[in-house]
Amino acid sequence: MTSVLAALAGATATTGLLMVWAGARRSTASARPRPVRRPSRRRVTRVGWDRWRWVVAGAAGLLVWGVSGWPVAGALVTTTVIGLPVLLGTGAVAARRIGRVEAIEEWTRRLSDILIAGVGLEQALTTSVRTCPPALASEVQALGARLSARWPTEQALRAFADDVDDAAADLVVTALVLASRRRGPGVARVLTAVADSVAEDVAVRRKVEAERAKPRATARAVTLITLAVVAVGALNGAYLDPYTTPLGQVVLAAIAAGFIGCLVWMRALTLSPPEPRFLTGEAVSHP
Repeated sequence: MTSVLAALAGATATTGLLMVWAGARRSTASARPRPVRRPSRRRVTRVGWDRWRWVVAGAAGLLVWGVSGWPVAGALVTTTVIGLPVLLGTGAVAARRIGRVEAIEEWTRRLSDILIAGVGLEQALTTSVRTCPPALASEVQALGARLSARWPTEQALRAFADDVDDAAADLVVTALVLASRRRGPGVARVLTAVADSVAEDVAVRRKVEAERAKPRATARAVTLITLAVVAVGALNGAYLDPYTTPLGQVVLAAIAAGFIGCLVWMRALTLSPPEPRFLTGEAVSHP
């Protein structure tokens, strides 16, 4: 009973410290000026869970450590609560990347439609803030704010490319930078051609991710089955007796580290590395 009370006290103290730390981070972040954007309910829920996941993980780890007396068990529970959603959410990460590239393609087409009406490049970029896709809203809003603050067009476009941080955006920004230098006709046609190229890239990425869905599902099933077996085995005292010694704890830590390493490796194999950017701080040369 004493060990349980000690574990609960430790978990409560740690939870309080983590809450203070999270509140301080939130206050610092809220002091930074950001473009006005109404977040979706799903995004708010995800951000809230990401903020509290560390608190829950720390409290759960301390509680398991205090009840079982195994420091490795507490570390495993903490690692599971923090890392399992990340390891099993590889498909969601890839889907967000593809959705972002698709948003770049959609924004480029809308910008081309605005330019067809005969408005200037800067005015078209500022107007596109109202019709940009949600996945690209904050970056386009920042671009419009820079242009409204009288930034040079090329400098504002380069800052926009750095905000998006994607090779597809570099392709679009390069066309816009050259258009801002030459101020000639045909910008809308060039942007339409660039959007077609980005759309082909999106189609290829979707095919690749469809092929990777099966091994991801297999890895997810193996992980969940393994965790279920460990949970059932934890209820059997005789099964866990070899791990009660210090050497057993070391062996358990090594087995867990190997399993986690395999999961991390599998996640890295199922995630495509980001395409290297070609629009850097150097000037875009004329063809």
